Amino acid sequence: MKWNKLAALWFLVGVMSVSGTAVTTFSAQAQEVPLEKKISLLTKNKDQVGTGDMLRRFFYGDLLPLGVQPGGAGMVVNLYSKTSDYTFSYCATYDVVVAIKKGRITQFPADEVK
Repeated sequence: MKWNKLAALWFLVGVMSVSGTAVTTFSAQAQEVPLEKKISLLTKNKDQVGTGDMLRRFFYGDLLPLGVQPGGAGMVVNLYSKTSDYTFSYCATYDVVVAIKKGRITQFPADEVK
């Protein structure tokens, strides 16, 4: 009886270890999108509802607000990614990225963020 309990315990530990590794590996692969592809997708889909969600997923924990300016549906926030050295202009009303530029940009030209 003791051997059955011990075998069952080792089986559970083994299953949990393997499943944890598989989940970790899968989630790490899902997040390893090359920077060029992230920027390309955001640029291609900019001005479309939902690009804000894409921006948050791609640059989670890496966006610093640089400033607010008129544009979008009233005001837009310029967010800078230190690791990628890109600035994104984001309209929170419609969850839309309206402008993207390389470098640290505090103010986009008015015609780019309308």
